[in-house]
Amino acid sequence: MTTNKPVSRVGLLISPDLFFTSKVTGTAQALGLRVDSVDDVATAASRLQAGGVGCILLDLVAPRVSVADLVAAMPDSARVPVIAFGSHVNVELLESARLAGAEVMPRSQFSAALPKILTDHLAR
Repeated sequence: MTTNKPVSRVGLLISPDLFFTSKVTGTAQALGLRVDSVDDVATAASRLQAGGVGCILLDLVAPRVSVADLVAAMPDSARVPVIAFGSHVNVELLESARLAGAEVMPRSQFSAALPKILTDHLAR
């Protein structure tokens, strides 16, 4: 018996914070969705090329990862929204991420909106 239930897309998370990664992946799992943790731009680009990715969640404190590099590495055929989050006091970093093409929010706002963000970008 086949079902016509659409397959959800996968979210990619780039964050060096293991506790926060667990929060994001756990929230996704509770919603019946999936977020995979990746370490760098090259891995994210490779996963995008393979398809099925709905968005990229980027912790702006991730070392050696910038929104500009991430956007530049995205294959044209697989562009997805980049949602970047960071400390509300690091206004310059948040603004530079916004100018590079990401949807940007302070970490507290990201945390509060996480279920909606995941549902909006990953559920079909």
